[in-house]
Amino acid sequence: MTHCYDRSMTMLTTALEMENKGKEFYGKALKTSHNPLGQKIFTMLQKDEDIHIRRIQAIYTQLKGQHAWSDAWKTMTVGHEDLGKVFRELAATHGQNIKAETGDIEALDVGIDFEFKSVRFYEDQLKVAEDRLEKEFIQHMIAEEKGHHTALSDMKHFLSDPAAWFREQERSAFDGGTGMA
Repeated sequence: MTHCYDRSMTMLTTALEMENKGKEFYGKALKTSHNPLGQKIFTMLQKDEDIHIRRIQAIYTQLKGQHAWSDAWKTMTVGHEDLGKVFRELAATHGQNIKAETGDIEALDVGIDFEFKSVRFYEDQLKVAEDRLEKEFIQHMIAEEKGHHTALSDMKHFLSDPAAWFREQERSAFDGGTGMA
């Protein structure tokens, strides 16, 4: 029990540090972004990271006091179901008139890398998790971090080449989402 407890507490401490760095980064990206699409996505990502922080803090406090996992974190939800879907809707609304600056693309690259590393971190933690509730938490975090990664990658593609992005979206809608015509 002590080994599992110590491992979980270490994982939560590291996760909290990562999520705080993410929130800070998205706050900076929000301030430097000059297009409305980037501002909306970075705002949503910053809020998501804040939810992640609150979840982790709640679990940490529960685990420290009770030495047992709880599912209370499940009540702390992000304000959207799928950030990628939100991005696609926003992109369709804004059309091809969005102009990206070098700083926007660089911020997206950093965010993509950050989210990739977050996914890998949680996947590594899932391999050693023993408690059912801990596994559920980690799986949920993996799904949300993958959603962030996908949305940022999609946004980079959109800002780099809006016409190609729209063509791919149209083809995807035409062939049922497989990307194959």
